[in-house]
Amino acid sequence: MEGLPQGKALDMMESAPMEEFSSKILGTNHYEDSAGSDVIVITAGLARKPGMSRDDLLFKNAEIVGGIIGACAKDSPQAVIVMVTNPLDVMTWLAWKRSGFPAERVIGMAGELDSARYAYFIAEKLGCKPSDVKAMVLGGHGDQMVPVPQLTKVKGKPITKCLDTATIEAIHQRTRDGGAEIVQLLKTGSAYYAPSSSVVKMVRAILQDTGEVILSCVYLKGQYGLSDIYCGVPVKLGRSGVKQIVEIPITEAQAQALHVSAADVRLNFEKLKL
Repeated sequence: MEGLPQGKALDMMESAPMEEFSSKILGTNHYEDSAGSDVIVITAGLARKPGMSRDDLLFKNAEIVGGIIGACAKDSPQAVIVMVTNPLDVMTWLAWKRSGFPAERVIGMAGELDSARYAYFIAEKLGCKPSDVKAMVLGGHGDQMVPVPQLTKVKGKPITKCLDTATIEAIHQRTRDGGAEIVQLLKTGSAYYAPSSSVVKMVRAILQDTGEVILSCVYLKGQYGLSDIYCGVPVKLGRSGVKQIVEIPITEAQAQALHVSAADVRLNFEKLKL
């Protein structure tokens, strides 16, 4: 839509005197204006409507993302791609295939968002500050995501020692339904603020080469017993994208659940018949 990105960019630039930033924001309808980018964040795609699953968006968003990736990869061949479009894990895999980039430079934003939702729901239940909770969610960004309660802590104390099993399981389900709950309330559109914060955290780690461990959707080559699949796990992020995939100790049941989640991602990817 001609004028829309230009208008939004101008609106944001006019906040510069108050927000005290000096970077330049350019709104454009032409991919070549993004040439030479260090990081590409892709959020384009249809949003869910009430009653829809993330996977219901599969074919249309694959068409949208496929076209974007071709143009971006050509103009910014050294970039790190951060995918946000749903179904997240499949779209990240598609971006890797279409871009021809090394897998380390194609990453999906999901685990950090799911973990943030998990942390907030725990804090709400315990009446503590959300920042006191360090949460851990593995697997695909969908109904098969795998919360890890024994490694989710409140001021260093596992939540398994703070909450009973039934309460924890109820929070797990609400975490899995976190995006759908917002879609149901909004009626049109989907989550915006928490996903944005998650992306910013990832981009900052990449550009500043921090090596910070952030839960992300990445390509696995044997880690957690999974190969040739994109799935959410803890990774160290830096200038080259994924610096290291971190393997954490999980229970046998959680490992099995992680494999089920990965199988669901693979099934949806195969539906695209690439």
